[in-house]
Amino acid sequence: MFEERPDIQERLDGELVAWMTTVSPAGLPQTSPVWFLVEDERFVIYSLASTPRTRNIAANPKVCLNLNSTPTGGEVVIIEGLAEIATDGLAAVEDDAYVAKYREQMQDLGMTPASFSADYPVRIHVTPTRLRAS
Repeated sequence: MFEERPDIQERLDGELVAWMTTVSPAGLPQTSPVWFLVEDERFVIYSLASTPRTRNIAANPKVCLNLNSTPTGGEVVIIEGLAEIATDGLAAVEDDAYVAKYREQMQDLGMTPASFSADYPVRIHVTPTRLRAS
């Protein structure tokens, strides 16, 4: 999906935070910042177990991931997709690419990859269905 937009692929490789919007069973959008990794044309996100995000995905898999825009609203990247709670059992501590991307941020939070993995045990996959970008 991103091969025609190397500028977006570069941002996905380098940016640390995306804003993920899920929809509650009552229809309310709920947005939160997430760490992410693009792997095999899908996004990988690790989550706390008992969050509205995981409950929302179980009820409605439609999500959006937004990257930060410029201060004036340029360079917009919105990725619509379908999310699922992964059943592959890969813990964050076993995900070498994810740990490589976020090791410094984990350390800044006083965490190790193992403690991060224990706190964020839910692996979420988001398969993009539509890209909206300027």
